[in-house]
Amino acid sequence: MTNVYYTEDHEWISVEGNNAVVGITEHAQEQLGDIVFVELPEVGTTVAKADAMVVVESVKAASDVYAPVDGEIVAVNDALEGEPGLINDAAEAGGWLVKITLGDTSQLETLMDKAAYLATIG
Repeated sequence: MTNVYYTEDHEWISVEGNNAVVGITEHAQEQLGDIVFVELPEVGTTVAKADAMVVVESVKAASDVYAPVDGEIVAVNDALEGEPGLINDAAEAGGWLVKITLGDTSQLETLMDKAAYLATIG
């Protein structure tokens, strides 16, 4: 069973077992505008919750994307290097950023479900 959680910093994390896919929310990509560059981490990088792990640059600004939980990067979305606009097209699907193996699943309890996240963005 897959569970999707959200952060106050506009990241989503889709969790299945001890593995997860992370990206930015639809709202975040709308605020950024056209995304022109993505700097992805190296596979094998260990991240701690709230660490900056990805840089997303748009025509408006450069923004850090933070790790929603502790874990190890096991895959990156290489398609974004040639086509960063995938994030604009499908932020919560094909525009995913990284896949991680979770270090501490109890950290998921600090994240929001979709209804709570939508309430924070009005």
